[in-house]
Amino acid sequence: MDTNFFINYVEINLNAINIMINYFALTVTEMGIGKIELVVIGAVILIFPILFVYASKNLDAKGVFEWMMEKPNDWIGKK
Repeated sequence: MDTNFFINYVEINLNAINIMINYFALTVTEMGIGKIELVVIGAVILIFPILFVYASKNLDAKGVFEWMMEKPNDWIGKK
């Protein structure tokens, strides 16, 4: 097999990626994202998975049923 084709193909793809980055990519400051927004995004990325795992423990059928039966007379249909 001719390896020259593969090398040229890779160079074409790298050139295409560089062209796309130069013409279409936006920097963080061009998007209007400042330091505060980056800190908030980082905090959400760190905190969300932890809270999701913690909350999912209570979202099984048994947990929801127990939560509903804590005050069964408070439901809309019971008033």
